[in-house]
Amino acid sequence: MTRHATSLPPDYFDVRYAADPDPWNFAGSPYERDKYAATLAALPRERYASALEVGCSIGVLTAALAPRCDALVALDVAEAALAQARARCGDRPGLRLMRARVPGEWPEGRFDLILLSEVVYYLDAGDVARLAGRVRASLRPDGDVVLVHWTGETHYPLTGDEAADLFVRETRDHLALDRQVRTADYRLDVLRGRGG
Repeated sequence: MTRHATSLPPDYFDVRYAADPDPWNFAGSPYERDKYAATLAALPRERYASALEVGCSIGVLTAALAPRCDALVALDVAEAALAQARARCGDRPGLRLMRARVPGEWPEGRFDLILLSEVVYYLDAGDVARLAGRVRASLRPDGDVVLVHWTGETHYPLTGDEAADLFVRETRDHLALDRQVRTADYRLDVLRGRGG
C-alpha cells in the first residue's frame, strides 16, 4: 500500500464525504461504538470546563462528549461533515463547531481536555510537531490529552502507532503518559499535564 508523503489536504476529506455522507461508518460501526465507549470511559475526569475535539467529523462522539463539558469546541476540516455534526448535536449549550485545518488553524482559548481521535496519522511528522506545539500552548497545566488511533495498515502519512508515539515524544516535557489501552484494532493513550 502506497502511503501519502505529506499531510492530507482538505480535498481528500471533501471527496470522501461527497461520495458517502458517513465514509468511515461512524454512526453504525460496532468498532466505532466500542471505541467511543472506551474513549469516554478513559477520560480521567467526569467533567471538563473547556474541551477541544480535533476531527469531530459527523459529530457522533461529539454528541456523547458534550454533556461532560461546560464548553466544547469541535473542529473538522470538511464542511460536509460539520453540517451533519450540527444536525446531530443541535443547539447543545456550550458547543461550538468550527471548520479548521490543524495545525495551521487553531481556536483561541485554553482547554483542560484535548481529544485527538483518529486524526494525528493524517499529518506528516512536521505537522505532528506543530500540532504538539499547539497543544502545549493551549492546554491548561493540569489538562488531559487523549489520543485514539486505529493500528491497522493505512495509506496515511503515519500509522496509528507512529502518530501516537511521535506525538507522545513531542510533548513529553509537558505531558506524562498516564495510561495506554491496546485492543486488536486501536490504541488509546491518556496523557496528563505535568503542571497539575
